[in-house]
Amino acid sequence: MKELVEVIAKSLVDHPEAVEVIETIKEDAIYIELKVAQDDMGKVIGKQGKIAKSIRTVVKAAASKGDKKVIVDIK
Repeated sequence: MKELVEVIAKSLVDHPEAVEVIETIKEDAIYIELKVAQDDMGKVIGKQGKIAKSIRTVVKAAASKGDKKVIVDIK
């Protein structure tokens, strides 16, 4: 999941070197924290959060085979 979020985020931003993805696996869920440069925050979130919602949808679809819930947090 980490690699998927990283590829998507790097394709959206102007500063791909500043993209950082941290994956934490706990017993009930997988937490993915996405950090981007302050200038790129709007590009990752999108108007009314549409891009952020799309990223979460793609990640949840990719994780649907597993039994854990996936949570994507953008910071």
